[in-house]
Amino acid sequence: MAPVGMPHLLGLAGVLFFIGVLGMLTRRNALTVFMGLELQLNAVNLVLVTAARHWHNLDGQVLAFFVIAVAAVEVAVGLSILIAVQRVRDTVNVDDLSALSE
Repeated sequence: MAPVGMPHLLGLAGVLFFIGVLGMLTRRNALTVFMGLELQLNAVNLVLVTAARHWHNLDGQVLAFFVIAVAAVEVAVGLSILIAVQRVRDTVNVDDLSALSE
């Protein structure tokens, strides 16, 4: 069996990033938009770790660790904002949330 090389991993990252963009652009629920964003961040992390492995350098893995930490904070803050909006407006549809005030 052939080893998984850099082109395979970069292709997988490209597919994941495309699915994330597609999910962000076509969905109207704010939770699915967040899921698309997280998929994009994970695709970028895959590219960083792949490049670090290819060039035998740990910089990409360290940067991927920081991206994961920032993504965790983004999810915590984003979900808390969505819960607050859900309680006030009874929806998390991004079309309904385009106005800042009622």
